[in-house]
Amino acid sequence: MNKNLTDISDYVKVVKLRNNRRIVVFLICLAIATSLWFLNALGKNYSATITYPVKYINAPKNQFLADITPVKIDIEADGQGFTLLRHKLLSFSPITLDIEEITKNLNSKSGTYSVLSKNLIGNIAEQFNNDIKITAVTPEILEIVLDSLISKTVPVELDINVDFVPQFNLKSAIATNPEKVKITGPTFVLDKISAVKTKVNIINKIEASIRQEIDLIHPGKTTISPEKVTLIIEVEKYTEKELRIPIEIKNKPDKVRIKLFPSEVKVLFTVGLSRFESIKPSDFRASVDYNSIVTDVNNLNITLYKKPEFIQGIRFSPEVVEFLIERN
Repeated sequence: MNKNLTDISDYVKVVKLRNNRRIVVFLICLAIATSLWFLNALGKNYSATITYPVKYINAPKNQFLADITPVKIDIEADGQGFTLLRHKLLSFSPITLDIEEITKNLNSKSGTYSVLSKNLIGNIAEQFNNDIKITAVTPEILEIVLDSLISKTVPVELDINVDFVPQFNLKSAIATNPEKVKITGPTFVLDKISAVKTKVNIINKIEASIRQEIDLIHPGKTTISPEKVTLIIEVEKYTEKELRIPIEIKNKPDKVRIKLFPSEVKVLFTVGLSRFESIKPSDFRASVDYNSIVTDVNNLNITLYKKPEFIQGIRFSPEVVEFLIERN
């Protein structure tokens, strides 16, 4: 019995092996036939549409190619299948179009030239071998938009963060030299530019004045002159100063007499050594508002509404004053 089972098993294996060989042979024959058919098919002539990037050269002086000008075109061509397939797979090199040449006999409308694509066939064909024939180009009309290059002067806008060592601060406003730069580019770009920014710069723990070159951010399609500016940060040591400022009374009726207790406010602040002597009480203004008087409350809040620049850490006392109203 076991012998019979073994014989059957061996027979099945032989049949499977023969069948597998037949399948392999069939697949090889199929692959060869397909390849021959494919090669035969590619040897015939066809028509195909191929998309190519476009590179524009030789723009008129002081003019710039606008972004809305097409950067790709479709070429309809006749040729052998092999050739067309190669161009479809390897259409990476751009077609070059000479702007001055293709627009020389055309009139522009607001800087736009309408070029008939069929007139470009000869120009484009010269950039290919004779193995394909170009029959059409789309779009049918190629809109070439040129924008004039203009220049204007704009201020430099600082984008900078600074941090000072204790007891040090600015002696004057942070500035650049020059404060303005000349920017040149297409009209449609420069119309949106009102200033040129510096690249972000962070300077920590400053205790001495700084003069250093910093880069500017170039908006696309523009040139800037100069390309860099000098950052100027003047720093000095600060010290504390105290002044007494008279308190004004705003919105007081003419027929009302009012006395404040006290009538002055003490103001403390830190100031750079170069300005220490020049800052006077007249550089500050402090006040209370008569209209803010509330029944049964006999004090008013003090507001410091004027102070000089380049002082730090302003404090004043008292912050409220008592008052007494005398009516005529």
